Amino acid sequence: MASSSRRGHIPNSSAAPPTQNAPPSSSSSAAQPPVQVSKAIAQFSVDARLHAAFEQSTGISGHSFDYSQSVLNPSSSSSFLAFPEHHHIAAYLSKIQRGGHIQPFGCMLAVDEPSFRIVAFSANAPDLLELNHQSVPSLEDDNQKKPEPLAIGADARTLFTPSGSVLLERAANAREITLLNPLWVHSRNSGKPFYAILHRIDVGIVIDLEPARTEDPALSAVGAVQSQKLAVRAISSLQALPGGNIKLLCDTVVRNVRELTGYDRVMVYKFHADEHGEVVAESKRSDLEPYVGLHYPATDIPQASRFLFKQNRVRMIADCRATPVKVIQDEILQQPLCLVGSTLRAPHGCHAQYMLNMGSIASLAMAVIINSSGEEEFSKSSMKLWGLVVCHHTSPRSIPFPLRYACEFLMQAFGLQLNMELQLASQISEKHILRTQTLLCDMLLRDSPTGIVTQSPSIMDLVKCDGAALYYQQKYYPLGVAPTEAQIKDIIEWLLIFHGDSTGLSTDSLADAGYPGASSLCYAVCGMAVAAISSKDYLFWFRSQTAKEIKWGGAKHHPQDKDDGTRMHPRSSFKAFLEVVKSRSLPWENAEMDAIHSLQLILRDSF
Repeated sequence: MASSSRRGHIPNSSAAPPTQNAPPSSSSSAAQPPVQVSKAIAQFSVDARLHAAFEQSTGISGHSFDYSQSVLNPSSSSSFLAFPEHHHIAAYLSKIQRGGHIQPFGCMLAVDEPSFRIVAFSANAPDLLELNHQSVPSLEDDNQKKPEPLAIGADARTLFTPSGSVLLERAANAREITLLNPLWVHSRNSGKPFYAILHRIDVGIVIDLEPARTEDPALSAVGAVQSQKLAVRAISSLQALPGGNIKLLCDTVVRNVRELTGYDRVMVYKFHADEHGEVVAESKRSDLEPYVGLHYPATDIPQASRFLFKQNRVRMIADCRATPVKVIQDEILQQPLCLVGSTLRAPHGCHAQYMLNMGSIASLAMAVIINSSGEEEFSKSSMKLWGLVVCHHTSPRSIPFPLRYACEFLMQAFGLQLNMELQLASQISEKHILRTQTLLCDMLLRDSPTGIVTQSPSIMDLVKCDGAALYYQQKYYPLGVAPTEAQIKDIIEWLLIFHGDSTGLSTDSLADAGYPGASSLCYAVCGMAVAAISSKDYLFWFRSQTAKEIKWGGAKHHPQDKDDGTRMHPRSSFKAFLEVVKSRSLPWENAEMDAIHSLQLILRDSF
């Protein structure tokens, strides 16, 4: 199910984080695209600060953790100030990837290759395998110690029936061990069946053992085939949809996943260019509060977790209230066991607390991967995590591996279909831009430059905006939501002083770009794209604050709820997101800036 685990890269600490959670998208040239990778790397630091604040809070449950304050001012933690930034990033990544605990619905063994000598095991393995304190043959000759039910150095093959041992040996000889998952093995002592899910790490092979409930038909061979058939049927329904409607595609996939898995709520999360997230589709139990339309800060799904979803594309939490089980490992191992690829990896305490606060006891999250290169064939470097399909349940719930594998198959098909829809939407947008550019150029040939603001279509039709303006021969031609003439002259003066060497500028926050008069514009004009067409003439496009366009049905606070913004909860996330973006507009997309730059070149040549 997942590729071989690798240790995550720790970002260079010289990449200083922004003071806000969503750094502004700004450029000194109208043609320069935003550096998306830099934003993601900077976000690692912000995530680490939030992690440090939670770890510092009183007790393991984080009862004194002030969520809103930590999101809006992540550098306020005294523990963060006490140590260098790289210390917190390293600790944060280690906690996520090598946390040393698993979920108790299964057990885990880690073995050396090819000897199958146990180098680590979860503390609950003796009980789940029902070893009953019987001696396990050891590769080490140590008769002085009392035999333990399970010990470092034992041969893992002796824990299973002969048929299971043979399957494990065959899997260990395979180059791509994950392609053979799951293996059906039985405990030698109790005869109970387990799904063995294997993957390789730096010190050997990790064997996740999930108990198979024999009364559940989904666990039989017939059940596994049936799961695949249901997934194929769901894929067919996606492929039968009419093109050009991404919302319909997302609405259909959440409905299909809910029918397939039985969770109370299924959502599609979309990650935006500034790393924040949005619930764009939802299928839920009728009595649950709606989350569709919810926006949340980038820190709610940290960059480290997003990285892990590229490695292990399906993640199940069976019960966020369950006490994690410690992993016992050989003392000769130099660092905690890497659990990136483990299906049993325990959730971080911060995430478990968030789930509990929102009444979601169990969850299933699946990665939605698209091709960011625009080419037909996928490559590892072109893979982009577009978002997640997330399932929530109000009581403990786990679904068997074959069903999760079928869901992953469905997500691959959804990602391909979504990729085609996104490319189609991009092509439609490009055609619209080219058509508008052609009409605007025709106006320029037949009329003075003022025609692009006085006739239809106008420059407001070129890109999505709330207002636009032309400043030409010391005359001001505003459209829609735009600054006053006095304010635009002040903006031009600021541009000449601080950006006089550039031909334009784009930003989603005039305040963060350093314009001193941003507060006088209130929230009507937050983002701006400007193109200089001569030393004294300019084109402007304006965007209002992001919050103006955000609506969520669950945003209203209910009197019976006790959350006050300090607790981790969807309403707190939404409130924190609105606070972060209150002085920001939607970011300018690359295609939009290309269109502005093209019009700029045409106008400069025509003068």
